[in-house]
Amino acid sequence: MSSIIDDIKLQYRIGGIANKLIYWNVGLFILSIPLFYQFTTGIFDYPTWLAVSSEPMVALYKPWSLLTYAFFHQGFMHLFFNMMVLHFSSRLFLTFFTQKQYLGLYLLSAVFAGLVYVLSFYILGFSSSMVGASAAVMGILVAATTYQPLMEIRLLLIGNVKLWHITGVLLLLDLLQIQLGNMGGHIAHLSGALFGFLYIKLLLSGTDLSRIVTSVIDFFTNLFASKKATPFKKVHVNPKKPVAKPTSKIVTKDKTQQQIDEILDKISQSGYDSLTAEEKEFLFRAGK
Repeated sequence: MSSIIDDIKLQYRIGGIANKLIYWNVGLFILSIPLFYQFTTGIFDYPTWLAVSSEPMVALYKPWSLLTYAFFHQGFMHLFFNMMVLHFSSRLFLTFFTQKQYLGLYLLSAVFAGLVYVLSFYILGFSSSMVGASAAVMGILVAATTYQPLMEIRLLLIGNVKLWHITGVLLLLDLLQIQLGNMGGHIAHLSGALFGFLYIKLLLSGTDLSRIVTSVIDFFTNLFASKKATPFKKVHVNPKKPVAKPTSKIVTKDKTQQQIDEILDKISQSGYDSLTAEEKEFLFRAGK
């Protein structure tokens, strides 16, 4: 058991942002079972501070729910399908774009779809709540499809198909089922898809919306970054004056005496007048 947990920790630590998002979705779903699952009715009952509410005032007073709803699911199959599509679309998107762009698109798609859900249900006069990562997943998938629609994907039992064929089928299913049930979910799917399309179009024109998320994350990271407990202090050291090495008196004396002897020899050979001014001064000081 411990080895399995260690493997999960290792995969989470070395995996990319897509793996981390899948781990978060699965982990929060497992955690929500004892907290929000109603065993008598067989459904999840998420509070409005987690699920996004179609009531504008509730969403206004709990704006974080526009993001938290995208990490919870109504059942195992709901979670399984979303994570399968997320894993598939993540590999495609991260082939061309960065992990920061991926995270920014995932979160912004969820927020955008949540806002459209609240607005549309308010206009229609419906009251409900919603959870699920479908909108964010569709944002990733449609973004990758918009950028490389003709990429060939090999499907089991089918063969090679174009990426836009897969995405088109999923969007068509949402359109056909919008009146049959789960209207809010299908509206969110289509809204997330629309945001993914707009994101790539703006990115190609030079506007990267994911920088909004990156800036917010960097701000809070720097805000709560722990300061160094013992910052380096500048220590000013007064430079010591160089201490002259003591010279040997014997050596000094011998050298002086040697110079005197040389001057005396010069006097004996050429006379006192042959000395230079420096030699005369030296001889004068030495005689004191």
